[in-house]
Amino acid sequence: MKKLIERRAALKALLDSMLAQAKTEERAFTDEEVTKFNDAEKEIKAIDATIGAEERAKLITEHIENNLSHENPTTEEQEERAFCEYLLGRTTEMRADGQNISLGNNGAIIPETIANRIIEQVTELCPILAGADVYHERGKLQIPKWTIKDGDITAGYSDDFTELTANSGAFASVDLEGYLVGALVLIGRRTVNNAKFNVVDFIIRKISEKVSSFVEGELLTGTGTDAVQGALNTANTVTAAASTAITLDELIRLQAAVKTVYQKNACWTMHSDTFTAIKLLKDGDEKPLIQTDVTKEFPHTLLGKPVYLSENMPKIETGKKPILYGDYSGLSVNMRENISIEVLREKYATQHALGVIAWLEFDSKVTDEQKLAALVMA
Repeated sequence: MKKLIERRAALKALLDSMLAQAKTEERAFTDEEVTKFNDAEKEIKAIDATIGAEERAKLITEHIENNLSHENPTTEEQEERAFCEYLLGRTTEMRADGQNISLGNNGAIIPETIANRIIEQVTELCPILAGADVYHERGKLQIPKWTIKDGDITAGYSDDFTELTANSGAFASVDLEGYLVGALVLIGRRTVNNAKFNVVDFIIRKISEKVSSFVEGELLTGTGTDAVQGALNTANTVTAAASTAITLDELIRLQAAVKTVYQKNACWTMHSDTFTAIKLLKDGDEKPLIQTDVTKEFPHTLLGKPVYLSENMPKIETGKKPILYGDYSGLSVNMRENISIEVLREKYATQHALGVIAWLEFDSKVTDEQKLAALVMA
């Protein structure tokens, strides 16, 4: 096709050149030029016919493929269509491939394929969940944790008949339970009824934003000892000298609080206000501590490590922990129940709206404090 188009352009240029020359010389074509002109014109028409035939053949192929895809849609496509039909009120039940999609007492449960897309987007929106050590156990999950009493395990040279000294240590366990969380999103029916609008993508995005914001906050700060405990619960801390200011020396000490072996995937996490305060700091050469490279996923770096901003982090205040540093895998998360979604059609009918509610059950605790360190303000 490319060669034909190039050939057509060359022939068209030839015709234009012949006409321009005859016009400049104020004369008619010679017999030889007439023959040459007619042959070029004939070849152009043949090329046009060939290109047109190829385009029509391509449209026919696409039409056949589209029909085949509609005749044999994937499970995800079937469930998405069924879900849209239910949302639009065109059916009172959801069916995919002849099978009913499960219904709850209060509405329809979103198909698993759509729920999985929500889970994937929550992970993308919440880097701490993507980096954490995640489990999916329905019962109580016990994770072993090495605790040191009188010094760490030591290794050294020895000889025959020489006793080795055992340091006192033991395996403790960290228990991960399950705490139920719900997130409700209301969607106007006019939005849903807009034929040009992708309803499924809109719902997935809105629910993901709600769930990820809450989950991120819990995985960072937690709620308390009898609920989800976040990464800031780490006992590995560095205390600042002041209650309202942070120094370069304190940042260096905080980074050094995480062992070298765990530095590869380490990053900084802080509130945007804390980020602004640190951005004003400079090193001994009057260079800003925070460097920016817009070509990277995390554009800002501090002491060579990426900076992640979260509005769920505490600000710089007395006794707070405004900065977290380390490898998120030091936090263990048990997603006991995968995200389940229900559509509430009747409950919000008087508001001309649909309710979409997400349920999940999870717990988290720090299981390796060597990987995570927090700065504590005085």
